Amino acid sequence: MRRILSNGLFMATLLLVGISSCKKDPVIVKASGVTLDQSTAIVRIGTPLKLTASIAPFDATDKTMTWTTMDAAVATVAADGTVSGVATGTTDISVTTTDGLFTSKCTVTIFAASGSTIELTGNITSNITLKSDINYVLNGWVYVKSPATITIEAGTVIKGKTDTKASLVIERGAKIMAEGTAAKPIIFTSAKAAGARAAGDWGGVVLCGNAKINVAGGEAEIEGGLGTKYGGNDDNDNSGTMKYVRIEFAGYAFAPDKEINGLTFGGVGKGTTIDYIQVSFANDDSYEWFGGTVNCKHLIAFSGLDDEFDTDYGFSGFVQYIVGLRDPMIADISKSNGFESDNDGSGSSNIPTTNPRFANVSLYGPLATPTTTINPLFQASMHIRRKSKLEVYNSVFAGWPMGLLLADAKGNGSPDAQVKGCILSGMTDNFGGNTAGEQAFFTDAARINRTIAANTDLKVTNPFNLTAPNFLPLTGSPLLTGAATGLPAGLDATDYIGAFKDVDWTTGWANWTPKTTVY
Repeated sequence: MRRILSNGLFMATLLLVGISSCKKDPVIVKASGVTLDQSTAIVRIGTPLKLTASIAPFDATDKTMTWTTMDAAVATVAADGTVSGVATGTTDISVTTTDGLFTSKCTVTIFAASGSTIELTGNITSNITLKSDINYVLNGWVYVKSPATITIEAGTVIKGKTDTKASLVIERGAKIMAEGTAAKPIIFTSAKAAGARAAGDWGGVVLCGNAKINVAGGEAEIEGGLGTKYGGNDDNDNSGTMKYVRIEFAGYAFAPDKEINGLTFGGVGKGTTIDYIQVSFANDDSYEWFGGTVNCKHLIAFSGLDDEFDTDYGFSGFVQYIVGLRDPMIADISKSNGFESDNDGSGSSNIPTTNPRFANVSLYGPLATPTTTINPLFQASMHIRRKSKLEVYNSVFAGWPMGLLLADAKGNGSPDAQVKGCILSGMTDNFGGNTAGEQAFFTDAARINRTIAANTDLKVTNPFNLTAPNFLPLTGSPLLTGAATGLPAGLDATDYIGAFKDVDWTTGWANWTPKTTVY
């Protein structure tokens, strides 16, 4: 019996030993990688964002990881991957497996909290994006330096701080990408409150490029004391895009004949896109082109002080579908015109020659009727002088003291200009005394131009209304017939005169009452 028990115990011991010997050491599954749910992210200051990391394979034994930030002054990251913005800028957030072998990163861009206000000053040297839910204020001259790009979201409002000459200057090699929409235009305006704004509250928007100009040496310093150079040898240069943009209450005089305009172009190339722009209450010219080749469409000049569209120093772009409307009491001591054009200030023969090609222009001046009270400083709908070769086709000019002038006071004329398929209406003097042969030039049958005595005979809906104009021609309007054909390549062929036929392209985005608009 004792032997049987002993054998049983022996067998049980063997069984336990056998079972014990069958147990294996735990299997260690090593991590083979780590990924983040986002490779780029936007974080608002005050609104943290949690990043999620996944370690592969799913059954890895050790799933602990370490989070780090490249720049804690821009953003911090907690142990659970929560990113908090500290200051505007861009940095990388990284996550690394415990063994340090695998890392993944997310590039985060930190923006200010929605509704906050940011002042822009000095030089912008790296890419920047302006968000539509942040209030931006230009303080002084703000330069976008090459090769930086300033991108502006649709619906963004940028205000110029009064008494600082606030201006946005896009330098050669830099770009502006300001693409608004009809529903959400981008707005540059005065920092003053509604009801207190006035022309000249701030500087303006200035684009400088590398296209050719006719100044000796091929480059010049842009007007206004900004110190920025423009001009070069690249007529295809690209300074970016401006589309559905309003510029209000800009312009100031740095010195006589040295002003910042509402929108200034200096040597801007034809790789640039300019479309659907309104400049209102500029304290000098609404638009001025100093050389360059940029093409523009759908421009509005409203209630400016000096000229509406000023071209010189060899500008040779194509400009089509533009409208101007003047306040009869706002004009400049330098004499205010619709068009003013020179080859240069002295009337030299420098090349490239100033040769802009305009078409489908509607410029409504101060004289809605012959008895309208106007500022005596208004001059002409077109002052083409000093060897400019400006060309204009299928356009209407209505309600100015003088229609066409082809020379300056010293007799420096523009014999190679072209005006074809155009109408002068409601002028006090169609040809400015005919001192430079304007009448014979304009009435040459080959040019198929017309004059109309009264603006009412144009049959345009309500073009002189300063708060709600309607530029559409009515049935039977002379603007619907007589258009010239065979326009220069680069201009759209149209069968009507002026900027409008049956579609009002100003609807939805233009603003005729910016003085009282709350931004």
